[in-house]
Amino acid sequence: MSPEVIKYFIFGVFGVFGIIVLAYLVISKKMQSKETKYVAQLVEGTKKSSFNLDIFYQKFYIRCISLPILRRYALKLRRRLEIINLEDEYITRKQVAQIMLKAVIVVVPVTALVILMTKNSLMLMSALLLFEIFFIESLLEGMVDGIDNKLLREQLDYFAEIRHAYHEYNMVEEAIYEVSQSDENEVSRQSEKIYEILISDDPETELEKYYDIAPNSYLKEFAGISYLTKEFGDRKDKDGASLYLKNLNNITQEMQIEILKRDKLDYVFQSLSMIAALPILFIDAIKGWAIGQFAFTRQFYNGTMGFYVQVGLIMLTFLSYVLVRKLKDNGSVNTAKNMENPWQAKLYKNKLAKKFVNLFIPKKGTKEYRKIIQLLKDSASKLKTEWLYINRLCAAVVGFLAAVFVLFAAHQMAINYQFTEPTADYNLLGNMSESQERKAMETTEKDNVFLKKYQYKDVTKDELRKEIAESDEYGSSNENELDTITDRIWEKLQIVKSEYIKWFEILVACVVMVIAYNIPVWLLIFQKIMRQMDMENEVMQFQTIILMLMKIERVNVEMILEWLERYANIFKEPISRCVNNYESGPWEALEELKNEISFQQLIRIVESLQAAVEQIPIREAFDELDTERAYHQEKRKESNERTIARKSRIGQVIGFAPMVVLFVGYLIIPLCLIGMTSMTSAFSTMSSMQ
Repeated sequence: MSPEVIKYFIFGVFGVFGIIVLAYLVISKKMQSKETKYVAQLVEGTKKSSFNLDIFYQKFYIRCISLPILRRYALKLRRRLEIINLEDEYITRKQVAQIMLKAVIVVVPVTALVILMTKNSLMLMSALLLFEIFFIESLLEGMVDGIDNKLLREQLDYFAEIRHAYHEYNMVEEAIYEVSQSDENEVSRQSEKIYEILISDDPETELEKYYDIAPNSYLKEFAGISYLTKEFGDRKDKDGASLYLKNLNNITQEMQIEILKRDKLDYVFQSLSMIAALPILFIDAIKGWAIGQFAFTRQFYNGTMGFYVQVGLIMLTFLSYVLVRKLKDNGSVNTAKNMENPWQAKLYKNKLAKKFVNLFIPKKGTKEYRKIIQLLKDSASKLKTEWLYINRLCAAVVGFLAAVFVLFAAHQMAINYQFTEPTADYNLLGNMSESQERKAMETTEKDNVFLKKYQYKDVTKDELRKEIAESDEYGSSNENELDTITDRIWEKLQIVKSEYIKWFEILVACVVMVIAYNIPVWLLIFQKIMRQMDMENEVMQFQTIILMLMKIERVNVEMILEWLERYANIFKEPISRCVNNYESGPWEALEELKNEISFQQLIRIVESLQAAVEQIPIREAFDELDTERAYHQEKRKESNERTIARKSRIGQVIGFAPMVVLFVGYLIIPLCLIGMTSMTSAFSTMSSMQ
């Protein structure tokens, strides 16, 4: 890519950015148009402060949906935000536009900066632009997570107002209605939805529908407890307190623990993703500094070995970035992914593709098939088996093609090095002077005449020497000089002729293909390991749910299992099977559940449920949960601290790995090894001269 093309491209990028700003200013001045007045009537009463800005957001949303590049991200954001906003189209569009505008404002200058910094390295520029795609997704998800966290904090104030309203009205639905009318925010819309469910003709069915779209589990718990209280009535606990308000307090405490956990995770991981990505920006800077200070490293950094280290560093950066994100987000349910009809499903519908993919999928009933199914469950992946194998096959193909491309580029780089590097002996430290470099380049250009002529032809060394002696470039040289020149050009020619993809390099590409084929499975294993850290936290959530349900009249073991299934994440599959098999035999279904799990705290809960099936009431079976409530809360806080500390240690190792490899593997080790080799060669030359 020529400097002129890069210059025009950068100007174009900044031009697009300027057009966006100019469009905003123009729209702001057209507030008196007929169309604007019509839109004003439609949105009257929904605006908060700046009506002009709201109009801009609505139009910017339409523009994002219409542009192919932005459409994917806009729809991805919409799928998450419309759950929080309960299908409020105006607010959903506004929030999507706000986030997309911030992303565009950040991405455009970053893209221009990347192109400007890497204009001399097309490979590095391509890697950075590809990496920018990951950065955009991380940025968008971070903004949506901010809205989700804001909703969670609003729920704290909302539940406090519910307590006061319940004291006043002593009716669940009236308290919810009163509080929902007091504010206009995300949690108020959720409150209105819950109120509509409670007063509907079939609240149980509507409640089940709400469980599927509720933005977090705490609103599910609140809606469920409110429904049970409305249906069965409130009752006083043994200390005279309202059971409904006590359960509300339990949910509030759960939210407080979750908010603290999220804040600590955000604090720990707020810079790790960027630390993992930063080394890729300094590859060219370190390369230029090393060559400028130590000229003997030019052959390494401009040669194939330096190129291979660069590729390895870029791959390590990508891997570290992905793992850090998974390490932080593994416990969350990503509602932004459309798993109903992804590209894998569309590809699998093709008959030829389906037959090919089925060749790699293990047969049902085999040990390998059971292992894959169990891994998908343990990692809480939404992928189907065939989708996983499509990912594996695509990764293998991409890995093989990328390896072949890298090998081809490395050979081409080695050839270009012989044609472009100055032909001269370098000092151990420092660079050549300007005159020395000019003279060395003249020698290189003379050598290139013979390299170009015989690059694709056969020639013997004697024939080459004869032609060099008769040439205009070296015809005036003496016999000793001709021998030196011939040896030098012959050595270059052998290097140029040997730079082609060899059979063992194809074997290396096949090894890369096998590694790439297994990467999707390794990521699932990593996700499974990370999720195992959250097992104790999920079981403690189960204890809180049971504590809320066990004192409500007409609650039985089956209802408790249904609630646990609703809020389960890690243990969802075995609990779902238990619920499905419950009708055929409660004790047997619980015994099967106990055999499927290995986590001791959950086994104790299952044993208590078995006791509540036939022997004792639910209240007595879980009596220790009430008496040891404070202990379990402190234990959960301590468990969260240990989980965050462990994730922090793992995240720091993964996040700083590219930085360590950059300075140690790409700077210090090459300097030491090449420096020692150069010194040894220099001493050998001096010894031979004596």
